[in-house]
Amino acid sequence: MKHRIVVLGAGYAGAYTAGTLARRLSRADTEITVVNAEPDFVQRLRLHQLAAGQEIETRELADVFAGTGIRLRLGRVTAVDPERQVVAVDDDGGELGYDTLVYALGSHTADHHVPGIAEHAFHVTGRPSALRLRERLDSLSGRDDGGRVLIVGDGLTGIETATEIAESRPGLSVTLVARGELGARLSAGARSHLRRACDRLGITVLEHTGVEAVEATRVLCADGTALASDATVWTAGFAVSPLAAAGGLEVTGSGRIVVDRLMRSVSHPNVYAVGDSAQAIGDNGRPLPMSCATAGYTGMQATVAIVGRLTGRKIPNTRLEYLGNHISLGRRDEILQMVDDAGQARPKYVGGRKAARIKAGILKMSLWTTSHPTFGLPKRRRRLAAATGASAEQALA
Repeated sequence: MKHRIVVLGAGYAGAYTAGTLARRLSRADTEITVVNAEPDFVQRLRLHQLAAGQEIETRELADVFAGTGIRLRLGRVTAVDPERQVVAVDDDGGELGYDTLVYALGSHTADHHVPGIAEHAFHVTGRPSALRLRERLDSLSGRDDGGRVLIVGDGLTGIETATEIAESRPGLSVTLVARGELGARLSAGARSHLRRACDRLGITVLEHTGVEAVEATRVLCADGTALASDATVWTAGFAVSPLAAAGGLEVTGSGRIVVDRLMRSVSHPNVYAVGDSAQAIGDNGRPLPMSCATAGYTGMQATVAIVGRLTGRKIPNTRLEYLGNHISLGRRDEILQMVDDAGQARPKYVGGRKAARIKAGILKMSLWTTSHPTFGLPKRRRRLAAATGASAEQALA
């Protein structure tokens, strides 16, 4: 009987892990199924661009996995039962059993129990939500008096969303609400660069401002003031799905799966967690942040661990590190801020067009590697692999 590997989620972490496993494992011995709610691979790192009115590339997962032997099941995961080793999917296909589970369901917007977010706020954590914001901005852009856009949250997503909208839609009034000092975790030089960018783009920055409620046309602040808003975009952090906790996996207080150095659940060793879903400890002894880079590192470690366990090969420890942040400030400006082992900003940073070109290259590489799980294996050899049952790695030989 084949060893059944099920991957939940086809974002950066899930798609990469599934594709690499397909390349390195024999189809005669394993079968890989990917469960994803949407039919496309979406570049989440560029959804703020989509919301601002730009077009971004997507890839159909059926095409991404064509010829790899990976089975794609479109549906939303509704439950995980690690004791019975099954997952439930809302596609009427019944439960899906597994021998090894890769949990890569990612994250979504954290509302922090602030009332009104679900009813009145927009966000950019998914393609449908980004398109919904885009439609709203389109309607505001057509008004004679412009429109007021309020971005709540000054993390990377908030900064990128505010600057992208301000640059793409200069007729709108954009305000960025920061709980503390804008760019507090950046170096002094990078903070100055960020402020200059906000000034250049006409963004109003409100620092040391907490938000207690979101209403249809305004935001209520902790100090009692009300900020008028025609479109409120919530970017104040991320949260993970409650499915892991509900299924009995050991999780942190925030719901992320507690894993060992090999990305195995400490409570259920045949479950691996990667990306935002995992509470992974980096080589510096600190939890890795939710990021695309973390998705890559944790996915790589889980992949070699699964391959090693199924083939008897030695399992190496891959790198688990976080080197820095790439913060887009529109299409022609960026901040590249490196951090030290303690996660603190290093004094120097790279800004401007040079940094923007670096990030553009990283995004292009991320899309290519995710879209080519067999690293560019020609379609003819993919078809041969599918016909013979050989692994993609064997077809390359």
